[in-house]
Amino acid sequence: MKRREFIHTTALTGIGLSLPFANLFAKVDPNTFHSEEYRVLVFSLLKDWCDGMIKVQIINPSDPNVHGLLDCPACETIHGRVSDAVYPFFYMAEATGEKKYLDAGIAVFEWSQNVSQPDGSWTNDVDPNSWNGTSVFGAIALAETLKYHGDLLATGRRQIWTDRLGEAAEFIYRKFPAIDATNVNYGATNIYAMNLIGNLLDEPKYIALSKKLAAEVKKYFTAPNSLLYGEVKPSAHKLSEKGLPGVDLGYNIEESLNSLALYALHEKDEELLELVQKSLASHMEFMLPDGGFDNSWGTRMFKWTYWGSRTCDGCQPAFSLMAGYNLAFGTAAFKNTELLKRCTADGLLHGGPHYLSHGIKPCVHHTFAHAKSLAVILDHWDQMPTIDQSNPLPRAKADGLRYFEELDTVLFSRGDWRGTVSAYDAEYYPKMDLRQATGNSLGMLYHNKVGLLCVASLAVYRLMEPLNQQDAPGKDIALTPRLETFQEGEWFTNLYDLPASFSTEDQNGEIRIWGDVKLKNEAREILQDSASGFRITYLCSEKGMQIKAETRQVLKQQTSFTIPIISKNTEPVEQPEDHVIIITKPEGIVKIEANVPLTIIETEKGRTFNMVPGVEALPIKAEFVTQAVELRITVI
Repeated sequence: MKRREFIHTTALTGIGLSLPFANLFAKVDPNTFHSEEYRVLVFSLLKDWCDGMIKVQIINPSDPNVHGLLDCPACETIHGRVSDAVYPFFYMAEATGEKKYLDAGIAVFEWSQNVSQPDGSWTNDVDPNSWNGTSVFGAIALAETLKYHGDLLATGRRQIWTDRLGEAAEFIYRKFPAIDATNVNYGATNIYAMNLIGNLLDEPKYIALSKKLAAEVKKYFTAPNSLLYGEVKPSAHKLSEKGLPGVDLGYNIEESLNSLALYALHEKDEELLELVQKSLASHMEFMLPDGGFDNSWGTRMFKWTYWGSRTCDGCQPAFSLMAGYNLAFGTAAFKNTELLKRCTADGLLHGGPHYLSHGIKPCVHHTFAHAKSLAVILDHWDQMPTIDQSNPLPRAKADGLRYFEELDTVLFSRGDWRGTVSAYDAEYYPKMDLRQATGNSLGMLYHNKVGLLCVASLAVYRLMEPLNQQDAPGKDIALTPRLETFQEGEWFTNLYDLPASFSTEDQNGEIRIWGDVKLKNEAREILQDSASGFRITYLCSEKGMQIKAETRQVLKQQTSFTIPIISKNTEPVEQPEDHVIIITKPEGIVKIEANVPLTIIETEKGRTFNMVPGVEALPIKAEFVTQAVELRITVI
């Protein structure tokens, strides 16, 4: 339902809720705990987010249809899960003693009556027929509120909320009786939900189900890298044509592994703890040195935001609580939290590093979802090991090649350069092409001095989840570097060549990744009447990055290698020669050279912007003049 239709002409003013029990507050000084620097970062960011959510909260007690709702600055839809914010609001209320947070928490939870259903669920939208599986996340948020901060509620209201939790628990008990009831993130999350609520409400059947699901989920880790699989439809067990499982880094690292870690630590499930430790370590290899995640290949990368995934909760709980098993987990949690802070403005988390520079408004869903994770670790601080940045991330110190066979994806590192090449052919949803990086494409190029240089986006941006994604601003231009041509207006590119494969070698200081690809349309039909077969070669040394694309076939129509370079619209661009483009970034100068003329594709704001993963780019095209295009990227 449209937000305007729902709110009507309600005045967005009102009064706060009464607080007859303010003496229950206990102020907390965030500087009195271990890991002081991390604690101050987490606490201050959570407070900033809570204040930001209060700014957009509608307070109008005379109209229960809107009272307590978080009015999203970006979306014309009602976010039915706003009541998840009850937990971070209640944490902040108890930590600061400020009444405004308790008022906000009570109001936002009691707004959820607008999405409450007779079966005990909450729907993801005010439409009663919309998806209700997200009730598992709302149930966890309510349970954690009652467990850790329930004494802030008057007795009568606390009992009402507890009864409502019981109704939600019955629903998710029935909804997710097995790990593969739907995507793996729901079954995995229900392990923690049933354990948490079962202990809180003293209901043995919930605890029994959590143990059953915990035993099942141990079969959902890949070999040899222990990646959690099952983010694919119509079945969590579906394999691709290459026999590869459906894996998504964003959902795994920001949702499923959090719940598995919380459950395994509470139950002292050593077998599951070992699996979670291995899985976190493998997922951590995709974290860039600045704390961003490389989910260029993930099955659900249509919600990739560089810091994680749009509607998930954040990576902080698992990495922080498991840091005693691997000290680099603490570094990962710290650096990602710093990135979240850099992507925050006016109290709201923005969906990527360049939202502000391109004038994109933030969806409030990012903030209320990720605020929960910060509240979790603050409430578990005494159970956490010391968190600092003394142990480097794997990708910060990496050198050479790291191949993930379950993903047909390789990470490469040399000097300051980091990159990813993928031929992963898993498809999330067979009825809608949500093309992540594949076809031997360069899904990520990063330099330690200047940061992101290239990233993948969807080949075509689509709203797989319209209530959970923002519309694309302006013309949709894919960010994934690619070969492409148009035949009678139809797009042919290597991004649709799912059977493609590549080879690798690392000799004499130079990494070489190469493979043959075909130009195909979205229907996976090979281009006719012009060159369709090409070889793409990536060469990386300490001096720079080279890309070569060549064909032995006859080029009968205009074909190019297009390489969007990640760049804010404030960064100066020069083209001193027709085959050279220079971008001046705050941290250094990026030089792109080619053996053919380079053309900057015209865009409305001097840059294209893609919601995946929330960045601006300067789209550059190198047209084939002969049968080969060669590009070189250096950083000065």
